[in-house]
Amino acid sequence: MSCSALSLAAGIPLAGTATRAERWLLLEHRAPWGRDAVDGSGLPRDVVDRLAAFEGRVLLIRRPGRRRGATVVFHAVTTEDGGTLRRTQLERLEDVVEVDPEADGTVLGGPLVLVCTHARRDACCGTHGVRAYNALAPHVADGRLWRSSHQGGHRFAANVLALPAAIQLGRVEPAAAGAVVASLTDGRVPLDFYRGRSLHAPAVQAADAAVRRALGADRLTDVRLVSHDGDLVRLDTPSGVVEVSVEKRIGPALPASCGKEAEETVVFEATVRGPESG
Repeated sequence: MSCSALSLAAGIPLAGTATRAERWLLLEHRAPWGRDAVDGSGLPRDVVDRLAAFEGRVLLIRRPGRRRGATVVFHAVTTEDGGTLRRTQLERLEDVVEVDPEADGTVLGGPLVLVCTHARRDACCGTHGVRAYNALAPHVADGRLWRSSHQGGHRFAANVLALPAAIQLGRVEPAAAGAVVASLTDGRVPLDFYRGRSLHAPAVQAADAAVRRALGADRLTDVRLVSHDGDLVRLDTPSGVVEVSVEKRIGPALPASCGKEAEETVVFEATVRGPESG
């Protein structure tokens, strides 16, 4: 079985598995991607060095059929209430070394939707990711849907990332594509596929998902982190401040990627204690 099928069969929860990052740099690269997207995709050395120096997460992106025209760069900064997204166009890919991603380009509203289709990194992303991308395409505004390199979490393919809010989704089903896009466009979180938001630690991601489900609070701004101390997470919600106890435990041994040896998984169990009194 594939790593994603094994993960699903074992009942590994999505909550608490989102990639950690508060800043994102996305570079359009139309040539084939190697297993290591930045180092193995034929990029010029100065471009590789520039991307390696970025303090955040770097993804390569592309869209089928785009063989000509300016190279696109996106920069996103994620905050509790959403974040900012900028788009820059380059005459040459090599010009990215001169770009100030936090100042150059045009400020955009969200969401920018990225689907991991990095088949050379993992077969599940190539299979499930492409299917999800094709299903999402009719529902996403022009220029807002891209294929991306490895986002993290092969076993949860198809993986979808919405920026700048950095809502990461897993096991996205093609049949749900329209509903997923409608939720993201409306500033809501598709809870059935929710892995977490990348600016939060895994325990906070798990607590956030549990509280959202318990309260039906799917708007992005419905839930905000108040504090995280050990296994106790406090979140501000429309019902007041809610305390969540999060237990980290070892789950079943599974391969992190297709063809890899099985290894211990980490699972977060969140118990919602309810709104604080007084």
